[in-house]
Amino acid sequence: MKAAVPLAFAGLGLVACGGSKAPPPEKPVEPVVQKPTRVPIEDESKEEPQEEGVTFVKTKGAMAKEAIEAGLAPHTGELSDCYMKKVGRRRWLGGHVVLHWDIKADGAITSVKLSESDLGSWPVEKCLIDVAWATTFEKPSGGDAEFTVPLEFSARGGTQIWDEDKAIRAVGGQLAALEQCDNPEKKAAAEPKGKAGHKKKAPPKKQPEPPKDKPDRPEPHPPSNVTITLYVGPQGKAQSVGFSSSTSELGDKWTACAEAAALAWRLPDPRGQIAKLAVRYK
Repeated sequence: MKAAVPLAFAGLGLVACGGSKAPPPEKPVEPVVQKPTRVPIEDESKEEPQEEGVTFVKTKGAMAKEAIEAGLAPHTGELSDCYMKKVGRRRWLGGHVVLHWDIKADGAITSVKLSESDLGSWPVEKCLIDVAWATTFEKPSGGDAEFTVPLEFSARGGTQIWDEDKAIRAVGGQLAALEQCDNPEKKAAAEPKGKAGHKKKAPPKKQPEPPKDKPDRPEPHPPSNVTITLYVGPQGKAQSVGFSSSTSELGDKWTACAEAAALAWRLPDPRGQIAKLAVRYK
């Protein structure tokens, strides 16, 4: 049984602001971290006060705070760039993100989840996940371990926030469009067919070469417990969409399909403003 967050240290926050031209900062945004202290492994049933910041969840093992800092330090600039290089003119884009790592006893990363995010931009969120996979850490003490890191990206432009009830009414039955992303075979069967019952084949697209430092990861199963964050602009057109799940990894194929489906939704017109909403899927 997992203990209820016995270790924590405060203040790892990555704050980036968007602008009309999104100028890069003079130097990479650095995390603000309290000086950590090493805490020995104790009985799993014992709980200690939790603070904001990097959260350690003790299962069989634990990560030293110094090891977390050392693994993250070379990548803080990359995490900031994920936002700064993609925000563009969308000054209203911003939010809170929590990345979750699972680490094996030998130090290998077995899972990275976007356990929380109301950022609402999958290109930025995917970049953060890819950077998280590229980190390396020392071996945890005592076996497998896990921890989370919160990041904060501040928007300059204001948004109209729709509450849960309004968001559900606005999206309505359009959520069903995501079912085709869960079941690719069903999607393929629904595609239009040409003469003699043959499916129309689209010309093959040249796939971009993956970055050399990107881990070769298998496509996970369709996610569950997904939160979809969406921005709505003039005439009710979706402007940007993002995803998070506290229980599942988000695969490239599923998110590409879900992003295209959600951006095609038609929603109430926020009348001269950008509206932000969140809905749950499965």
